[in-house]
Amino acid sequence: MELTNWDSPVTSSFAVADYVVFALMLVVSAAVGVYYAWADRGQRSSGDFLMGGRRLTALPVSLSLTASFMSAITVLSNPAEVYRYGASIGFYGLSYIITIVVTSEIFLPVFYRLAVTSTYEYLELRFNRATRLLGTVLFIVQTILYTGIVIYAPALALNQVTGMDLWGAVISTGVVCTFYCTMGGLKAVVWTDVIQLGVMLAGFLSVIVRSVVLQGGVFPIISDSEQGGRLNFWDFDTNPLRRHTFWTVTIGGAFVWVSIYGINQAQVQRYISCKSIGHARASLYINLLGLWSILLCSVFAGMCLYSVYKNCDPWTAGLVSAPDQLMPYLVMDILGNYPGLPGLFVAAAYSGSLSTVSSSINALAAVTVEDLIKPYTNMSEKHLSWISKGLSFAYGALCIGMAGLASLMGGILQAAVSIFGVIGGPLLGLFTLGILCPFANSKGALSGLLSGLVVSLWVGIGAQIYPPPPEMTLPLPLTTDGCNFTTANSINWTSTALPVLADNWYSLSYLYFSPIGTIIAISVGLIVSLFTGENANEVSWITEKNVCVTFNNALDFNLCWELYTATRPYRLNSAGQLEPFFEGFACSLISV
Repeated sequence: MELTNWDSPVTSSFAVADYVVFALMLVVSAAVGVYYAWADRGQRSSGDFLMGGRRLTALPVSLSLTASFMSAITVLSNPAEVYRYGASIGFYGLSYIITIVVTSEIFLPVFYRLAVTSTYEYLELRFNRATRLLGTVLFIVQTILYTGIVIYAPALALNQVTGMDLWGAVISTGVVCTFYCTMGGLKAVVWTDVIQLGVMLAGFLSVIVRSVVLQGGVFPIISDSEQGGRLNFWDFDTNPLRRHTFWTVTIGGAFVWVSIYGINQAQVQRYISCKSIGHARASLYINLLGLWSILLCSVFAGMCLYSVYKNCDPWTAGLVSAPDQLMPYLVMDILGNYPGLPGLFVAAAYSGSLSTVSSSINALAAVTVEDLIKPYTNMSEKHLSWISKGLSFAYGALCIGMAGLASLMGGILQAAVSIFGVIGGPLLGLFTLGILCPFANSKGALSGLLSGLVVSLWVGIGAQIYPPPPEMTLPLPLTTDGCNFTTANSINWTSTALPVLADNWYSLSYLYFSPIGTIIAISVGLIVSLFTGENANEVSWITEKNVCVTFNNALDFNLCWELYTATRPYRLNSAGQLEPFFEGFACSLISV
């Protein structure tokens, strides 16, 4: 049976079974935190709390990697994106391949062999402390802003489908998440991610299966999407002002995702907590399958959304106030008579949020301890472990407060990607400069990072103030002709005087914010380094054979690692005596 006529707006609400399903997910998540708090009660170091003792295996880490950034944004916003703009975001599947290969072959070997807790430790080893501190501060700002969005998103879903108080839902999300992060550390975060990924997939599948049954099969849904112009895959327009084309999603998306998987503390912290580099690399490639699965589910859910509402758009009809509420509306429409299933979908959105927020809180605590506390204090590992837990609690509270900003940022998906593009792009350029450009120095690094940040902030803020015109974003047509109730048109187009840059620079696809920041950071960094000369730092290794090998600023990690495994490296301590050089640490800079 195909649904084409709608007699009245959806008015159903949560049943007792829905609340039970939803509460069960929360209880299980909290229980995991309590379990690991008890199981690891004897842990004495911040490394055990923040890195899981570096004893994790590939499978749970891979699922955690998938869940961490497949958040409520994916559950709510990707289907709405397909509904309004078409399925071209499916090309993210190609950008994921580029991301995993680049991360596995360039960034993973560096961070794993250095055995760092914070990725920003590398910046001090490679450049100087000022670069490390600036990178840390930018990461903290980026993560708190992003986390505010992913706390707000499921609260929006709950508000739409249950009438639950919006800010009550925001606070409850943050409280549950902060609880199990503070109690159980990275192990709790990873294993709750595994559970929450399963809930996300189950929530998507419940909507997809019911939609397929109602619409008479998979092929009618595909046919409706094709007739409605939603299968717009073959758009190879190279115009960078176009919001979504093959090139913007594949190339721009690759830069965004490399900045997440390659250098973002929340992701790096997971794969370098594996017991071996083989497990770490395997976790990345297994995670690729998870990314594809979630992407496929979210894109097809968007096609189901269009197929059901192709003749009566709830957004245009004024039944929902924002596109991000379309999926919850569909759930209550087609699953409202099946107690428990609406609860499952909202639990899926909530799970996506919890997995991302917990990852972020854990990462924020890690960089604060490693970059802002350890270098300036002489605390014991036990004290640092307690400080890590306190920071997890404090950052959880701060992220709840930042959710207020999310309500002012418009489309959730675009806001999230814009944050990663504006801040993540220049940071990606900084790390790339350090790893791939041997002659880059600290002056070039700082200049490049600041230049990339200024330019990406310029275009990002400009695009927020002066949104690109509809002819560039190309929203696809929606209709209310099939509605059998009075509609209120809620969309009005108004024209205002725009600055000259609004038609080109500010209209740039939001997916290009990250490439711009990265390219500017690398280009300026290289030019400044060339003009200011090479870094004077040298690295000396003294081996058991009394052979001194000097690295002149360039970190040749392969050679360094071979040296480390072939001979046992020593260095001179402050008393002029030989001492073993941090067993387990491989290629750090030692200024001579």
